Amino acid sequence: MKRRGFVGAAAAAVGSGMLLSGCDFSLRDGVLNPCVPELPADLREHPLVQAAWRGIDASKVWDSHCHAFGDGASGSGLWFNPRLNNIWKPVGYAQKAMYVNASCVDESSGRADASFVERLLSQCRAMAPGFKVMLFGFDWARDEAGLAMPERSTFHVPDNYVAGLAQKHSAHIEWVASVHPYDPAALDRLDAAAARGARAVKWLPSAQNIDPADARCDRYFAKLAALKIPLITHAGDERAVHGFGEHLGNPLRLRRPLDAGVKVVIAHCASLGEGEDTDRAGGAKLPNFELFARLMDEPAYRSNLLGDIAAVTQGNRMNVLSKLLARPDWHGRLVNGSDYPLPGIVPLIYLKAVIEQNMLDPAALEPLRRLRETNVLLFDFVLKRSLKLNGRGFAPATFETASFFRRPA
Repeated sequence: MKRRGFVGAAAAAVGSGMLLSGCDFSLRDGVLNPCVPELPADLREHPLVQAAWRGIDASKVWDSHCHAFGDGASGSGLWFNPRLNNIWKPVGYAQKAMYVNASCVDESSGRADASFVERLLSQCRAMAPGFKVMLFGFDWARDEAGLAMPERSTFHVPDNYVAGLAQKHSAHIEWVASVHPYDPAALDRLDAAAARGARAVKWLPSAQNIDPADARCDRYFAKLAALKIPLITHAGDERAVHGFGEHLGNPLRLRRPLDAGVKVVIAHCASLGEGEDTDRAGGAKLPNFELFARLMDEPAYRSNLLGDIAAVTQGNRMNVLSKLLARPDWHGRLVNGSDYPLPGIVPLIYLKAVIEQNMLDPAALEPLRRLRETNVLLFDFVLKRSLKLNGRGFAPATFETASFFRRPA
């Protein structure tokens, strides 16, 4: 089925699916992304876009949080759980429909994988020269013995696939491995990933059944530290991919890799949900962002703990925006990522809400809306570069992420 046909059939499921998944969204900007094929010249030269690149070294701007998507029909090994095709399971069905629309995938026979890459590269080429994306692999959910559990997985992106894209399109793509620590071959896989130039390792603990505080991970953490490969790991609640318990996303469970000397990037700055304060006996439930902030403020972690600001402009995470902008002392330890293709899901980011909180100039509304229809990567970058709180935005260092992910010799 072609992209338009699939998304049109799914549109009726979107509202109910998002409501059932607990996602904060608005339909006031519309539902579907029209996927305009080319960036119009007037947008390319728009003062808002020009201002976003001013004072930034584009060769250091690596979007540090991007997902691959496809159906594997090309032989890529990409996979998503067949339950996402079941219209009677509206949450998963709507989520897949929105990913397809946001990434402008053509689902006609055999085209999904290639069309995703074509659209991604087209957007990269429209950015300032030197810009790159960091494309994530995504390992299976695994059981306690490390065996893959496709039935409990939502999607799978093989390391070989994203590594191959990075090799073929090295001007625009870097790659991030995803290696489950319970896999008996995990240490060998880390060595192989490092040898192929992986810039980091990606985990989503609650979806993959990973406990970052488990002693079983100690040899894995020692290997990461020795290879000088950062760990990008989701923390806080996960609303898009369900699995093995939100307790696995408690930021305090990341003390173990931090204490082992691993460089850890906490995705989304743990901006959703609550976690148990395990630092204290009988600890109360506290916002995960508050637990993240505690870690960020501990002197022992200042050299190896960062947060990424992927998705923090979404309606369900936007409450942390002002707190992040108000911490310029953190800005050199924040890294920007788009969570591509999610910013292309129109209902997730309601721009007027950002304006109403006095963090965005109203004049930015229309050009940003048009950017989202054309180039999701540029939309996310320009939006975040345009945010201001009392005249102060995120520092250029938040966007110049390459220096952190380039491994030292």
